[in-house]
Amino acid sequence: MRATAVRRTALAASAACLALLATACGGSDSGDKGASAAPGSKDDAGKGKSAIKALTTAELEKASLEQGDVDGYKISRTGPEDIASPEAVTVDKKECEPVGFAFYGVKRGTPVGNAGRKVVEEPKKKKTAPGDLKDAMTGALDMTSSLVTLASYDGDGAEKNLAELRESAAACATGGFGLSMKDTKQTITSITEEKVTGGDEAVAWRVQMGKGESAVPFKLVALRKGGTVATFFSFNLGATGEKSDFDKPTAVIDAQAGKLG
Repeated sequence: MRATAVRRTALAASAACLALLATACGGSDSGDKGASAAPGSKDDAGKGKSAIKALTTAELEKASLEQGDVDGYKISRTGPEDIASPEAVTVDKKECEPVGFAFYGVKRGTPVGNAGRKVVEEPKKKKTAPGDLKDAMTGALDMTSSLVTLASYDGDGAEKNLAELRESAAACATGGFGLSMKDTKQTITSITEEKVTGGDEAVAWRVQMGKGESAVPFKLVALRKGGTVATFFSFNLGATGEKSDFDKPTAVIDAQAGKLG
């Protein structure tokens, strides 16, 4: 895949705002129907989850990254062109939709608030031998760019959001699936889980698009803090090929987790 095609595909994508169907709550013991639920019981815990109030879009904007929050990165707000509508994206396997939609920022469910940022690493200054054009070009491309989205949900919607993403990634880790947006068609060939920390819970994967020398790795990270889900979709134009990889933008992830409290 040509670098320009990779750049166009990745810049058009962002992390998904996912939601799950509600799960049934456990009932109280039939022998004690009139008694109040004890602290820490399932009913009490359920009330706690229901009490979570989603942040508004205005509140999420205040909690989003701004220029100067992460050294070495340029940060700007996303626009309508960065987020795709559900009708514009097609995933050929239903179970892979959450991961596939994450590539294009498609909203799922009914988040109360949304916010987004484009976070681009500044070019690294790399010393190269005079006339070494290949090394110079490699250094110029070796920078990680991320689309960061925040979505807030009432109740336990945020927990279900991450649960659905986990299930989708596990179901689609091998075998591959196709996805397309407008005239651009791509094939995801593998999904590999990675370690990540942040917020109340977090998940991360290396997602590979294509095969052989044309393969391109992406990083997909999602973390939850209370009723808010932050999703990071990252790529590095200097990494191509099945054996290539790049580091997750840990500084970006940590800074956003910190602003969520």
